[in-house]
Amino acid sequence: MSSQAPHSTLLIPGPIEFDDAVLQSMSHYAESHVGPAFVKTFGETLTLLRKLFQTTNPGSQPFAISGSGTLGWDIVASNLIERDEDALVLHTGYFGDSFASCLETYGVCATQLKAPIGERPSLAEIEQALKQKQYKIITITHVDTSTGVLSDVKAVAELVRRVSPETLVVVDGVCSVGAEEIAFDAWDLDVVLTASQKAIGCPPGLSILMMSERAINRFKSRKTPPGSYYASLANWLPIMQNYEANKPSYFATPSTQLIRALHTTLSQITSKPLAERFAIHAQVSDKVKAAVAELGLTQLATKPENQAHAMTAIRLPEGMAAADILPGLGKRGVIFAGGLHKEIATKYIRFGHMGVSVTDPGRDDIDKAIEALKQAFAEAKQAKGL
Repeated sequence: MSSQAPHSTLLIPGPIEFDDAVLQSMSHYAESHVGPAFVKTFGETLTLLRKLFQTTNPGSQPFAISGSGTLGWDIVASNLIERDEDALVLHTGYFGDSFASCLETYGVCATQLKAPIGERPSLAEIEQALKQKQYKIITITHVDTSTGVLSDVKAVAELVRRVSPETLVVVDGVCSVGAEEIAFDAWDLDVVLTASQKAIGCPPGLSILMMSERAINRFKSRKTPPGSYYASLANWLPIMQNYEANKPSYFATPSTQLIRALHTTLSQITSKPLAERFAIHAQVSDKVKAAVAELGLTQLATKPENQAHAMTAIRLPEGMAAADILPGLGKRGVIFAGGLHKEIATKYIRFGHMGVSVTDPGRDDIDKAIEALKQAFAEAKQAKGL
């Protein structure tokens, strides 16, 4: 039995439900951020991140910094590319626009390669774009939280290494890390950025990155200083290196309780083979998507290869809006999210299925949500006369 207060089950695409032990670790007593106990915990946490991202390269560096996933964009935009240089942004939804906007804030020339809603740019289109100019970075939203579209990071990285090997491969993994496979070394990636509150299963407040030696060297060879103070690798790189080496260090005070919680959830995740974790997310995703199809509903991502395993974006029938069904779910103790894509925000809902709601066999979150969806949809259809 959970020790948490009774509450509606949160099944949005992040924040997610949290394990009791993770929440309990947030109640750790106050401690010095440079004291030996915390330094040891932080150092172990960074080492556990290497396991999560599947890297053993000593030249790569994990980061865990107070901030949201959005801070990861700033770190990339202010450190790994300079003003007037070119970035190619692969657009699969709302967050492609946002990453491009962040890059442009720092004076970067961001070219978006856009796909229709529910689609992703083809490899042929990406290859053609890469041959048109020299891009310093390419950004890939692994799972766009607005559309539920899954990108093929491995295939794109292979293409970039063949066509434009000097281009840094940057992956926005905010809605994928911990649920979708990411093999940092094997796929030859340069940056994967994420946040604590999604499939990793830690409360919001940490921006998490893994950065390759190639990316770090790109930063070190900059012609101009970084465009941000808080996001500067000049400030954060030695901090992370020191903590991982079990040495106290200071630039800005870390979120000590959140680091404790991250240590707890990463210890849980890495105690079992990651392949098992990815497989159970895929199995539950198939179950959810089959239930959606049984209701006669479709997804924004219509092709199976484009469909994420940590969330499902469900298109509603003509004449029904998100506001017609979300309250029905809520009164049944289940919380889904409304649409986020600007063009069709009212026309779909989003079901997040990741983390302990999927991996803990003692929970019935997914079955409860599917049943609630069936009932709320039937109720909404009747009310709308559909």
